[in-house]
Amino acid sequence: MEPLRDDDPQTIGGFTLVCRLGAGGMGQVYLGESPAGQQVAVKVIRPSVLDEDSRARFLLEVDSLKTVYGSFIASFVAADAHAERPWLAVEFVAGPDLLTFVTGQGPLSLVESASLGALLAEGLGTVHEAGLLHRDLKPQNILLAPSGPKVIDFGLAVLAERRSTLTATGVVVGSVLCMPPEQARGEHELDRPADVYALGAVLLYAATGHYPYSGPSWQAVALKIEDPDTPPDLSGLPPELQPLISAMLALDPAARPTLAQVRAQLVQVMADRGLTARQGKSRLTDRIPVVTVPEAPALVTHATTAHPEGWTGYTPTVVDVAAHEDDDAPQGRRPDAEPDDDQDESVPEAPATGPDRPTPQEAHSAGSGVRLPAPLRIAERLRAAYAREARF
Repeated sequence: MEPLRDDDPQTIGGFTLVCRLGAGGMGQVYLGESPAGQQVAVKVIRPSVLDEDSRARFLLEVDSLKTVYGSFIASFVAADAHAERPWLAVEFVAGPDLLTFVTGQGPLSLVESASLGALLAEGLGTVHEAGLLHRDLKPQNILLAPSGPKVIDFGLAVLAERRSTLTATGVVVGSVLCMPPEQARGEHELDRPADVYALGAVLLYAATGHYPYSGPSWQAVALKIEDPDTPPDLSGLPPELQPLISAMLALDPAARPTLAQVRAQLVQVMADRGLTARQGKSRLTDRIPVVTVPEAPALVTHATTAHPEGWTGYTPTVVDVAAHEDDDAPQGRRPDAEPDDDQDESVPEAPATGPDRPTPQEAHSAGSGVRLPAPLRIAERLRAAYAREARF
């Protein structure tokens, strides 16, 4: 996290920007806060890359996030893809990405890697069930939250049934280090095994700190990925994971396991160590550091009004319009005046042996500073008169 810079906006789409979270090829990501206090990650497209193609990719990302769901996906909050500077707000995850974590803390253990892989396989399954492919799974796009991993950045997601992308055949789009051979060749027709390959590359990195292939440039890495005579580098990988990761990184998409098979084998790895999948997940989440998240500046409030000395607090009082209007009326009536609305000439006055005296309820009201409205006073006098005449 970095402080906002002078040229950063202060608000976007009603969200107050707090700090910078990071940057990507297409835009800047900020920590934002809604008026009600909800924290979100706000992604804003860079003006320098704002062309027809980048706007179309951004629209696709928004549509993709509206489609996918689940506890392993950073959920969609709001977006405006047609704004002068398109923006997207998603659930904020208070945790490091996998790349940052491994770089700073070192590779994951066998059980932690197996748990991470099983959870991600389950999460990607929800993406595939929605008819989508992620197409850009990499350590930077996996956030480690206290509740488990979250997949982010669906900027390259594509509807699987459409078999189409936003680029022409032969154009490579995505992060090459975790890219399957068919995608590195710029093929149009990708399917679910493409995400399985990327997940295998991510798990290799999580367990060893390196990728299947490396080179001085992305072109050199892509050539190695496509070459059937150059096997992936599995050095440092625990023996228990080697058969599975090797199969996930197979050159032929048809030879790769399904996500359900990946999950089952990784759960078995944990079981062979005497752990349930839930216990393995606890091992993983226990290593996730607590991230301190800044808050938006407090709003300036108006100064409170000074109260008289001895004031002890607000005392609610009944305010009745009829009572106030009656209080303002003259006590006597002129001979030529019309009858008052608050008096009914057909209602007999309560009998009394002396001057009219208020009922106990009226006396209580008078003592409390609140006068009953005229209709209630009449009703009270009738009740009192009836009580005096009643034989029971």
